[in-house]
Amino acid sequence: MTLKIATWNVNSLTIRAQQVLDWLAAQPEGEKIDALGLQELKMTDEKFPFAEFEAAGYSAQVFGQKTYNGVAWLTRKDSVQSVTDVQKNIPGFSDEQSRIIAATLQTSLGSVRVVNGYFVNGQAPGTEKFEYKMSWLRGLRDWLREELAAHPQLVLVGDFNITFDDRDTHDPEGLRETIHHTEAERDQFKHLLALGLHDAFRLFEQAPKLYSWWDYRDMAFRRNKGLRIDYTLVSDALKPKVQSCIIDKAPRKNERPSDHTPVVCTLG
Repeated sequence: MTLKIATWNVNSLTIRAQQVLDWLAAQPEGEKIDALGLQELKMTDEKFPFAEFEAAGYSAQVFGQKTYNGVAWLTRKDSVQSVTDVQKNIPGFSDEQSRIIAATLQTSLGSVRVVNGYFVNGQAPGTEKFEYKMSWLRGLRDWLREELAAHPQLVLVGDFNITFDDRDTHDPEGLRETIHHTEAERDQFKHLLALGLHDAFRLFEQAPKLYSWWDYRDMAFRRNKGLRIDYTLVSDALKPKVQSCIIDKAPRKNERPSDHTPVVCTLG
């Protein structure tokens, strides 16, 4: 049995709920997505299309926010036996933004703790928003240390708003020390990995210039001027169970697409 976990910043579920439903339905039988972490819902909980996802076979845990942010987990009812211990945002870290939703899933692989994050953008180095990003990342790390101690099988997914290294950006020199590319951000990412987490995508040999986000402007997608800022990190216990991790570029070709595309990790 396998467990397929995906992450997708949809950049407004109001606009793109049908795209998510179509993408889930398009997965072949036997390869359905078991858990999908969504970011940037840009809607409140009461606006979330629970009924539509329920009809498609998915339960939803939602932490919405009007206009900005908002995260959710969709879990397939046929393969996830239960969803418990739902946590919204980082305990002990005061935050008005809806950025984190975590839950414990009972699956074919046993109990798996899944954490879905819409990481702070940070705007630009030297700004208050950048300092908020640094503080938020430190808070996340401190909390995840406790989570990993309690849940050896843990997956962290989301829009990290950080390129881990120069392979993850179309212009490493031109963008060096700009937002998403600073050493300060990358150091925080390294601190997350030092907890005992692993970038599932880089567990495999990958072709160059594979990205998960492209600006809407300047024909960036067509020209593949992108960034890889959407990640799946797996704990030590899950690392040997990772069978694949791929970026699915197809939804970026939709009419009115999100600027991000899904990342899918298969464990078994």
